[in-house]
Amino acid sequence: MGGSGGGGMGVGDRGGTPDRGSSEADGEEEQQKQQRSEIYTYEAPWHIYAMNWSVRRDKKYRLAIGSLLEGYGNRVEIVQLDEATGEIRSDPALSFEHPYPPTKAMFVPDRDCLRPDLLATSADFLRIWRVADDSSRVELRALLNGKRNSEFCGPLTSFDWNEAEPRRIGTSSIDTTCTVWDIDREAVDTQLIAHDKEVYDLAWGGVGVFASVSADGSVRVFDLRDKEHSTIIYESADPPGTPLVRLGWNKQDPRYMATIIMDSAKVVVLDIRFPTLPVVELHRHQASVNAIAWAPHSSCHICTAGDDSQALIWDLSSMGSDQASGHQPVASAATAEGGLDPILAYTAGAEIEQLQWSSSQPDWVAIAFSTKLQILRV
Repeated sequence: MGGSGGGGMGVGDRGGTPDRGSSEADGEEEQQKQQRSEIYTYEAPWHIYAMNWSVRRDKKYRLAIGSLLEGYGNRVEIVQLDEATGEIRSDPALSFEHPYPPTKAMFVPDRDCLRPDLLATSADFLRIWRVADDSSRVELRALLNGKRNSEFCGPLTSFDWNEAEPRRIGTSSIDTTCTVWDIDREAVDTQLIAHDKEVYDLAWGGVGVFASVSADGSVRVFDLRDKEHSTIIYESADPPGTPLVRLGWNKQDPRYMATIIMDSAKVVVLDIRFPTLPVVELHRHQASVNAIAWAPHSSCHICTAGDDSQALIWDLSSMGSDQASGHQPVASAATAEGGLDPILAYTAGAEIEQLQWSSSQPDWVAIAFSTKLQILRV
């Protein structure tokens, strides 16, 4: 299975995969060849939820996708674009059973291939999988249960793999805790009661600093050198205590993070130096936002996607205009007069539930909607 087609993300782009029937002229055929390199589509045998890019430089255009099926029996597939044929293919040897739908999947952040080829998934537990060096199979390397004294666990909502220190993974759970694992030792480094309610997402901002968002409506930042305290960066306001469901920390400029509010069409961008007040709110989605991804190579670009089937890329460079003076950033004129507009837009065939921007190939964004995975050149 697999497929391709389409032109990449463009301003006002409203097209999915174009109809590639018999071409009327050579020019059209040539144009389609060119277009083919902008969008590739893979159709999975099930609804996709978890999805992420491989980071290793020797595994270009490789992604993992996880199923969203009711009940225990779910699957993960590792798929890869065959550049010669323009098809995204799944390899049966790299497809494996997974207990419950994975809430997130991530490959080890190891661009230089210094570590084993690992994939982590979260569901009832954190699992670390190893892809064999010859890509002939995937084996479970570790099952990490933060509740050793109980056979029951609070399911994990998300996790993040620490780029600066890849032996560390931080998980978030509905039991209000965040857990930092040392995956080399397969042991808990730290477990914190992070929030008053379920923790929905976690993101690293450096070696020993992470932030989390929760059903209690707050963004909190934790420093592992001072585990007793956390800093509340933002609390949802209308109405107070509305759950925050996703968090993205800007890797290129760690002063900034972004969060999304449950069932809300807006994205809130925060400057951690000025807590409580958003530096900008993005208002162009027409339905709930489901996913956010900061550009891996630029400090001022972010991609957002949601139930309006749209993936939007925003240029937030006006955000930093007042930073030099040390004053709290003032909304630019554009923001004051009804808000910022995205610079690129792409409309998919259904609600977009997942979005990832490739850190090793920053020209490519991946989205998942219904049973389809699409990679888009930006």
